[in-house]
Amino acid sequence: MNGRRKTADGAVGGGLLVAGTTSDAGKSVVTAGICRWLARQGVSVAPFKAQNMSLNSFVTREGAEIGRAQAMQAAAARVEPTALMNPVLLKPGSDRSSQVVLLGKPVGELSARGYHAGRQEQLLGTVTDCLAELRRTHDAVVCEGAGSPAEINLRRTDIVNMGLARAARIPVVVVGDIDRGGVFASFFGTTALLSAQDQSLVAGYLVNKFRGDVTLLEPGLEMLRRITGRQTYGVLPYAHGLGIDEEDGLRVSLRGTVRESVVAPPAGEDVLRVAVCAVPLMSNFTDVDALAAEPGVVVRFVDRPEELVDADLVVLPGTRGTVRALAWLRERGLADAVIRRAAEGRPVLGICGGYQMLGEHIEDDVESRAGAVDGLGLLPVRVRFAVEKTLARPVGRALGEPVEGYEIHHGVAEVAGGDEEFLDGCRVGSVWGTHWHGSLESDGFRRAFLREVARAAGRRFVPAPDTCFGALREEQLDRLGDLIEEHADTKALLRLIEEGVPEGVPFVPPGAP
Repeated sequence: MNGRRKTADGAVGGGLLVAGTTSDAGKSVVTAGICRWLARQGVSVAPFKAQNMSLNSFVTREGAEIGRAQAMQAAAARVEPTALMNPVLLKPGSDRSSQVVLLGKPVGELSARGYHAGRQEQLLGTVTDCLAELRRTHDAVVCEGAGSPAEINLRRTDIVNMGLARAARIPVVVVGDIDRGGVFASFFGTTALLSAQDQSLVAGYLVNKFRGDVTLLEPGLEMLRRITGRQTYGVLPYAHGLGIDEEDGLRVSLRGTVRESVVAPPAGEDVLRVAVCAVPLMSNFTDVDALAAEPGVVVRFVDRPEELVDADLVVLPGTRGTVRALAWLRERGLADAVIRRAAEGRPVLGICGGYQMLGEHIEDDVESRAGAVDGLGLLPVRVRFAVEKTLARPVGRALGEPVEGYEIHHGVAEVAGGDEEFLDGCRVGSVWGTHWHGSLESDGFRRAFLREVARAAGRRFVPAPDTCFGALREEQLDRLGDLIEEHADTKALLRLIEEGVPEGVPFVPPGAP
């Protein structure tokens, strides 16, 4: 790729913004797919999302917190994730407020009104500086938008969709999910609600999740081109099994959802059933993806005590609201069910906030400001919430195997006993607790842990000896690259990245004032 543009400051790499007609239209997947396709062409590419709202986050090697989707996209681009790739991360703490993480570090809590009333506009310079730095050091930067670019009530303070595209002068491709229906109206309406200046940067469209014979779609695509003056850059087919790291917004109903897993029979005689308590403000539920990747392990999210009865392992996941989640467990009868399990010697795993809930006592004057709260009393741990957030990439050993993970928490745990240490946490009988996210992605440790669970649960389950979670992730990212290479107009996309929007794209009335 030789599309480095000359500016007053020197050469910069090409850019592209992947916007969407709606949330969950496929922006994250398409961005990752374009990054992987470009990387396979030998292009130095980086992902970028100016502002991300997510409870699923990751810690970079320099100790910065960013959205997991951007970490996944960096893996697709075959580069190390950095704070530059997601300068603003919003972590919801309620329906009305979020923790603001700026350049990887928390800077405070803001209401939605307070953020959009002024703080967001102030961050535009930071966002554009980060994008400019990535463009100086890479041949191309593929940016992901948020929600829809046609959210006209928020346009004045926008820094992630057309506000970013205008500031950086980069072209925009709009993705639409045809599986939801109404994709042509969504493409047209999205364009027609933008101002003339914003429309001038919208190069065209990309259809996502199409099922059936694409020739049946072609008349509609041609009509769309005639009425908007813009081309469609590809029709991506519906693809199963692309369970990549979600951004998750504030509320995602996960009850009854089974994490996608590989289609392979168990290596032993039994399967293992894993029940994940879908607590409020659940964070980093991607921790259980590595379990779901094991043949014979079935992972489901639950919210009723009777759904724990046949589970071989119960997981209390991370949460942005530990005290609130603990109250929710008690209100629903799940707390009593977990305590009974522990008394019967049946496996329970707590991760981060889940680990804190398993302890004896919580002192929280930071997150919930609830003060002193009793935990479930299953581990000899006392937790005090600190103002400073712990962000770390620990390494260690457990169950005789090397383990890597990452930590994101305000709670500081004081461990006073237990049968043994467990990833800086502890274990008592068949109850394990740790602050480490991502530990189950370490293959040897995961297999050893599942053997322990199977033994305690009385199951003749045997972990497959050759499951490599990292390799499975790479296969998924390659599939995304394949979708772009095989079903998108890659020559036109490359030209767009290198040269910008073709001249003469028409205005579609009425447009925003």
